[in-house]
Amino acid sequence: MTTYWCERAWLPHGIADAVRIEVDGGKITSVTANAPREGTVLSGLTLPGFANGHSHAFHRALRGRTHHDRGTFWTWRERMYSLASRLEPDSYYRLARGVYAEMVLAGYTSVGEFHYLHHAPGGKPYAEPNAMGEALRQAAADAGIRLTLLDTCYLAGGIGIEPDEVQRRFSDGSATKWAQRVGELREGETFRVGGAIHSVRAVPEDQLSEVDRGTGPLHIHLSEQRAENEQCLAAYGRTPTELLHDHGVLGDRLTAVHATHLTPLDVERLGAARSRACFCPTTERDLGDGIGQARTLLDARVRLCVGSDSNAIVDAFEETRALELNERLASEQRGRFSAEELLSAATDHGAIGWDEVGELAPGAGADLVTVRLGSMRTAGIEPSGVVFAASGADVRNVVVAGREIVRDGVHQLIDRPETVLAKEIEALWQS
Repeated sequence: MTTYWCERAWLPHGIADAVRIEVDGGKITSVTANAPREGTVLSGLTLPGFANGHSHAFHRALRGRTHHDRGTFWTWRERMYSLASRLEPDSYYRLARGVYAEMVLAGYTSVGEFHYLHHAPGGKPYAEPNAMGEALRQAAADAGIRLTLLDTCYLAGGIGIEPDEVQRRFSDGSATKWAQRVGELREGETFRVGGAIHSVRAVPEDQLSEVDRGTGPLHIHLSEQRAENEQCLAAYGRTPTELLHDHGVLGDRLTAVHATHLTPLDVERLGAARSRACFCPTTERDLGDGIGQARTLLDARVRLCVGSDSNAIVDAFEETRALELNERLASEQRGRFSAEELLSAATDHGAIGWDEVGELAPGAGADLVTVRLGSMRTAGIEPSGVVFAASGADVRNVVVAGREIVRDGVHQLIDRPETVLAKEIEALWQS
């Protein structure tokens, strides 16, 4: 049994003072407000751990290396493919370990890895078919973060187009073969497996329902780009959302990643199905994707979550407040979301299969993030304003599944992860 005494804590009913949280076996066993000071003291404001609903760990190596590029998402993608061609299991492990350590330091305690880099260059399977997925599993374990491997079906280079040289690394040839490989993965205490359809561009219409046969979370890139909608309409006479609806893929297991360019009918369909939408604001602005309809989707009963996607920025607070700030830009109105609604989106671990995580309450997974309230960013704020004021640099302590991973801003499992990460990224680009 471990006891934490929190100066302040954001509980399901609001922020309370002098909160004692008792943890046993990775679970919270009791929560008591106005408790005497005892156990490990967490000064500042303690929150539930943040959930990173959508990540491509290897994209982190593009940070600060594409900012001079002109063009669109599609020209950026060519740089990303060049990077993808350089990775193999060992280098993927080293890169991802550094990225996941960065996430924990920034307040994330779980991550959904949208994983499609499956095979060796040219598409030849490794001797261990899931070697790349296992590299991610080990990287997350060593960095101390919960991982949901959203193993991604990616079969085509576009609607009716065969995969190119790099994309052959992503493809299993058919949805059936993809499912067979994924079926060999085994879950663990902090490792779970979900599925993903890369996009309606990358999975042919007749194989969409085959990918949807699982029981865990299912994710898809949906209407991130206007060109995707145009291609889908030209090929199928329907939007991507309508295509998924017609094939029975929409449902409460589904998370639509980005969901940027939706029609009113698309929004209605997603809401009726009780699907989620995962917004990735820092990547969406980095790639010039556009601003999605977050408030409209929530009002339509679509549940919201957030992710770091390309990891151009890894900061749970920046991603969370961007939901509100982007809405202000699009609507020219303030106060589109309450602080409670933003925190709910930020801590939606259920989107990636950790339904028991996401609040400081008895029976919940023991994921805690403590933020300093006296930094230059947070000095003088109301505690409920932390999602608007704080940054990842204000995270002082992180507990994942009852295990202390960050203490006083220092990662306890990896020595100087920033140095390790810089070295690996430099080596990748020199290879």
